[in-house]
Parts: sequence; structure tokens; C-alpha cells
Amino acid sequence: MADLQTIQKIVKQHGQQHLMQFYEELAEPEQTALLEQLAAIDWERIDEYAQKYVLNPAAFEAPGEITPPEIVPAQPTGDLATQCAEARKRGEALLANGKVAAFVVAGGQGTRLGFDGPKGCFEVTPVQRKSLFQGFAEQILAAGRRAKTAIPWYVMTSLANDVQTRAFFRRNNFFGLSPKDVIFFTQGVMPAFDFEGKLLLASKGVVAMSPDGHGGSLLALRKSGALDDMAKRGIELISYFQVDNPLVHCIDPLFLGLHDLRGAEMSAKCLPKRDPMEKLGNFCVVDGKVTVIEYSDMPEELAQACTEDGRLKFSAGSIAIHVIGRSFVERLTANGQCELPLHRAEKVVPFVDASGAVVKPDKPNAVKLEMFVFDAMPLASETVILETDRREEFSPVKNASGADSANTCLHEQVRRAASWLEEAGIAVPRDADGQVAAAIEISPLFADSAEELAKRIDRNLVITSGQNVYLGSRGQAGGLR
Repeated sequence: MADLQTIQKIVKQHGQQHLMQFYEELAEPEQTALLEQLAAIDWERIDEYAQKYVLNPAAFEAPGEITPPEIVPAQPTGDLATQCAEARKRGEALLANGKVAAFVVAGGQGTRLGFDGPKGCFEVTPVQRKSLFQGFAEQILAAGRRAKTAIPWYVMTSLANDVQTRAFFRRNNFFGLSPKDVIFFTQGVMPAFDFEGKLLLASKGVVAMSPDGHGGSLLALRKSGALDDMAKRGIELISYFQVDNPLVHCIDPLFLGLHDLRGAEMSAKCLPKRDPMEKLGNFCVVDGKVTVIEYSDMPEELAQACTEDGRLKFSAGSIAIHVIGRSFVERLTANGQCELPLHRAEKVVPFVDASGAVVKPDKPNAVKLEMFVFDAMPLASETVILETDRREEFSPVKNASGADSANTCLHEQVRRAASWLEEAGIAVPRDADGQVAAAIEISPLFADSAEELAKRIDRNLVITSGQNVYLGSRGQAGGLR
């Protein structure tokens, strides 16, 4: 148990004695919890962070020479097409040999969507209204059945949504996956600072904490024991994705195989940017290392630069889809730390003021510090960047309305399903503007790609305008006019 006098001395030494201001007002269990929370804080780092990121934040400085990276195109030709075919076979072999795990970063709440609960529980599909979690689970289950092996799924939650997330999986019988192959753990947290470098109290006996960003997932894998679990299972590659993108291919044999055959430690998928200022990080090469430069930090003359044929010179946008070597994560976190750079964000954080009143600001009042997972890429000995098709694999659900909303994602899910059907020779009704005139949903348990659909679809399937069509695990088509 943390000692009162020791903690009082520590917080005073570091100029944070206000954190003990209400100690005598707390019940004994609350006092104990506060002392333990304060004892767990790395105070030397808090001092460093306050100086470096709160009181004296440095402006971003563009590195010296920035060049475009090598990209494996979405439609390879010639020798590269042959290499990709070999890579797909290699990925399939890795899956069959139990060397791959899925890993979703799912610590967020659905607040911005107007949804009260973990974002992964948000219903997102157009006909069956399946949750994000169910869509991913069905993909993982389908890939495992094809590979004739169980693919473990590591789900990183947050302190805010861990209990609800676990309960959601239990209520839904883990969506057909074995409970022993779904491993939950929580991401790390960091204290929130005010603009004077003081830590904030969320209540009289609790320091305000916030998630340490998706980059913290690497350290969380270590601290939670998930890395050890992977090692025991023989896992070598981690297929990383984030919870807000239902179009993502959770398990991609081509991507896995390219990563493995090229001896990469961390790889990424990219999209061709729609325009120079699209809000996607930019894949670049800096000092010989693949690096992501945030769209807001990219020098404008480089963001706007074009090749001789008029294409953007720096066109590769980051979409948070990675393959990461387990041994790479072990190396980065070997000393119980993960030395990724921190990023400052000014946020609204409710807090307890000096009088003990809870204050709910209406504008940013605090600094949160986060790590970004892509900042691990320059630390990798080798990387692969694979271009993917935006219409095939990227439509995040971030906002209640407008761009990147549930509505735009529903549209893209239906559009993709229709395109798969048309590739397989099935007529899809369209309106005068060429938009799909039916609601169509394809379960990953029936087909998780256009190729799989073409193998399984009933060529006699007829879809009529206004119909709700669902192709489930057995290929049944349901209709409600």
C-alpha cells in the first residue's frame, strides 16, 4: 500500500500538491485508491512532459530531405504481379500454420455518433444492422474456416468501455468465435494537464486520465501479457486495424505474404489521396526510413507537388491498417517502455477546481498526450506499403452526419456489395443516377471478397428495385419490399 507521507512528499516535490487537496474529505477506500494512483505515476516523466509538451511545445520542424516511398500498387503488373501471387500463397500458408493474429484497437466510445456505448457495438450494416464487432468477427471466422485453423483476436478496449465490451461479446456468444480465442485487454492512460502544467483532478479523489493513443497499443500488448500469449500460440504476425472502418479486410493473405517475404517488421496499407489537403497522414521517406507526416505538418509545397504526368508526388495516405511483427513489438517494448514520440492535443476535460466544484468547460482547457502507432514505422528495419482501393477497403464511421458518417458508410457498403455481385454476373437494379436501388448486405461468412462471392453465388439470383437483400452464411437472399 502507498504511504501517505511518501506520496505527499512526492507530489510536493513535483509541484503537484493540489492533487492531495481533498484527501481528508475522502472515505478510506477513496483515500487508498488515490494514493495508489499517485504512486503508479512516473513523476520524472510527468515533469519532462510538462516542460516539453505543455509549457514549451515545439513547433513541428520539417526534416531535411523528404522523398516519396516505394509503393506496391493495388493493380500490379509484370514481375510484380507474379511476386504478389506468390505473396498471397505465402499469406495463406502463414494463416494455415497458425502464425497470424487479428488485433483491433477499440477503446473509443460512440459519443460523436450519438451512440451511448463502445464504438464497436454501433450497428453499422445496411440490412441486418450488425455491429462493427460482429462484422469483424465474421471476417475472422471466415478466414479461419478457409485456413482450417482458429485465428486469435486481440481486442484492445479502454477503461471507459472494457466492461461493456466484454459483456457485449458474451451476450452475443462471441459471434461464433471460441471465447478462448478472443483476448481482451485495456490500453494505457496518461494524466491530463492544464495549460500551466498541473495535473487535473476528475473528482476529489481521482486524477483525470485519458487514453495514451493507438500508439500505446504496442506497450499495452506487452503489459497485458498479450505478447506472451501470442508467443505461446506461435503467432508471428499481427494484423492491426481500428474499430471504425467496417470495410477493412481484417485478414488479407496478400498483405501478410508481402510483409513476410520482404522481411518487414511493420507494414502499412495506403490510399491515393483525393487531393493534396485530404486529412490523411502522408507516407514519406525521411533519412532512409518510411515515416508518416501528419497532413497538418506536411510542408504545403510538398503536399501540392506533382509528378510530370500530373499526379500527386506524395499521394500515399495513411489509413491505420498494418501488419506488425510480434518480435518487433517485443523489441520496442523490451524494457517496459515504448519510446514513441508524444503528440499534443488540446481537449475539453471536466475537472474539479480549487473549491471542489466540478467544472465542465465549453472550450479546450487541457492538454492530452498521445502516441500514434505509425510512429513505430521508422524504427522498423524493413517496411512494405501496399496500396489498396478506397472503394474496397475504407469508409470509416466517425461522425453523426456528413463525411465519414454512418450514412456515407452504409452507402459504401451497399455500393461494394453491388459491385461484387455485378462482377459475378448478377444484375443489380440502379436508379436514373446510376445509384444502387436496393439495400444489399453480404455476410463475410458467405463471401468476404469478390473472388469468394463469384465461387459461391447462385447465378439465378434476382434482385429487384427496392428490395432488402441479405446473403448470409448459407447464401440465402432475404427480401423486404
